Amino acid sequence: MNVDKELFGAFAFHAGLMTVKTLAMSFLTARQRFKKGNFISREDGASQKNVKIGIGVDEDVERVRRAHQNDIENIFPFLTLGLLYLFTNPELSTAQTLFRVFSGARILHSLVYVLEVPQPTRALSFFGGMACNVYMGYKVLSHFVSSM
Repeated sequence: MNVDKELFGAFAFHAGLMTVKTLAMSFLTARQRFKKGNFISREDGASQKNVKIGIGVDEDVERVRRAHQNDIENIFPFLTLGLLYLFTNPELSTAQTLFRVFSGARILHSLVYVLEVPQPTRALSFFGGMACNVYMGYKVLSHFVSSM
């Protein structure tokens, strides 16, 4: 089970990019909480004045938080499926296209979610990334089914 160095490099770049993007969403959520004075735990807002703690929902905070949650639900499967996909010996160009489409779709999804771009933009970007995951999942399962 050898993996081409260039193939692994393509995956490593996009896996790193998506992981950093997921981490960045945590900071963006925290930024919105401070900006809006809307905290979940008392200790988080202890040093702030005139803040809401554990009550009310701020739509701007929730929008960023939901975009982050959506990243967690989609990027972690990409990391697993993408790594397993490398062992199916895919064409470099096919793998690069999948990784690029997935990364672009996830970045676009977060932007349109946070900026409130009307549907179907968010849905299209979501399904673009999901299609990549489903395709890689199919390739992994069909390649390794004989190992059962």
